[in-house]
Amino acid sequence: MINNNSNKYKLKKTISMKKFISEFGETFSPHVKARLLELEMRSVLTRKEDMNILDIKHVEHTKYKDDTAATTTSGKEYAFGQFIAIDGDLFFSKNCIESDTVMQADKVINLYDTLGNNEVILEADAVGKKLDDSNIDFFVDGMLSFFPEVSKKYTQILKEMMSYEKVR
Repeated sequence: MINNNSNKYKLKKTISMKKFISEFGETFSPHVKARLLELEMRSVLTRKEDMNILDIKHVEHTKYKDDTAATTTSGKEYAFGQFIAIDGDLFFSKNCIESDTVMQADKVINLYDTLGNNEVILEADAVGKKLDDSNIDFFVDGMLSFFPEVSKKYTQILKEMMSYEKVR
């Protein structure tokens, strides 16, 4: 069952992997949670109206040249797939939401195709494959293989933030 508290408070459009697990991961196995947390440092999740459908993006929101764009003055941010959480299950969707500012990374389809699970038609006409203990290692290892590292500047900012937390 989807816990839709969006009427009680303003829906956060951008959340961390830790927040995602706290919102939707109550029934995820400890192994699934641990492997998803390996994406924490490099990823951020964004959503539109549906609180349980989240695009996976790089934490630094780096812009890349879009060869299909009519203009080359601005780039687009990559989305590295999409999570859909339904009734305690986690799915990786074949497609993410693309727009004038977001495009899907090419390697997402390859990862999706090699997951091996049967496709399931999900809400909002999305198609996805279930992530669980049988394939989470393959999924996270695949994501980490093409997900960009964070910059040294970003790492330094995080270290400084962590040192402030220890002082309190």
